Amino acid sequence: MHLCGIMGRREELSDFQRGTIVGCHMCKKSVREISALLQLPRSTVSAVILKWKRGGITTALPRSGRPHKLKEEDRQVLEKVALENCLPSVEAIATEFQSASGTTVSPRTVRRELREMGFRGRVSTYNKTKGGEKAEKTQAAPSQDEVKVDVSRLDMRVGHVISALQLPDSDSVYVQQVDVGEASHRTVVSSLAKHTPLDQMQNRLVVLLCNLKPAKIKGVLSQALIICASSPDKVEILDPPSGAVPGDRVIFQDFPGEADKELNPKQEVWEQVQTDLRTDGQCIARYKGAAFEVIGKGVCKAQTMSNSEIK
Repeated sequence: MHLCGIMGRREELSDFQRGTIVGCHMCKKSVREISALLQLPRSTVSAVILKWKRGGITTALPRSGRPHKLKEEDRQVLEKVALENCLPSVEAIATEFQSASGTTVSPRTVRRELREMGFRGRVSTYNKTKGGEKAEKTQAAPSQDEVKVDVSRLDMRVGHVISALQLPDSDSVYVQQVDVGEASHRTVVSSLAKHTPLDQMQNRLVVLLCNLKPAKIKGVLSQALIICASSPDKVEILDPPSGAVPGDRVIFQDFPGEADKELNPKQEVWEQVQTDLRTDGQCIARYKGAAFEVIGKGVCKAQTMSNSEIK
């Protein structure tokens, strides 16, 4: 049965549907695959997965106030308007939404719907005045980068592993020194010791995510993440194309843009983008169909793992 077809104006996803979405995600299905399988909007699937990742929650949290006034298709239009337009106020978003959808709603309804969709950074600036009326705080409108979430915000580069060693107190963790075309090498901590022999970690090219916030792992500050194809039983480091050199940018033709200097962990950009990273049938690494590409040199691939998640 078409699940969207039985969801009325005032209905939420059932706990069973939410559990099914999370179960499919844990079975390494992409957001696109889950959306097609369950015939649900991708935005709905992504929201359930993100809620589960943040708190292990699959049940619907109780909402204050009235039920949704918008149909699911209208909520998708509102989400698109909020993501693609850098508008200065809820009133402006409401006006743009009404123009795009033909549905008349109040700014108060738009504010509530945006909050429930997770756009707290966009709507939390609107508070009640002492008289009970709502007013906007005077501040600059958020930049487009604060709203847009796609792979262009990731700084992925080719790295050359200069040295690797296994931590003495761990049977799964390597510490690598990696040349990324910068003045000094980066220290990278990875949980690859159970998947890649130490001799295969030395003197090899890898794909690095370079703009995660540095974090201590096993007491060592890690300054990047090695990108791999992954399944519950196997992990393979992605190989850059032949001829690539340290510092080469990995780009995505359909998603131009400048990467963030450093990803804000609170925005969970990497976590959201990662749900749409997979290898295809030829083991080529892709984001929503766009290949991991080094301009003029080729694409990044796994050795044998096709149709697999990328982490």
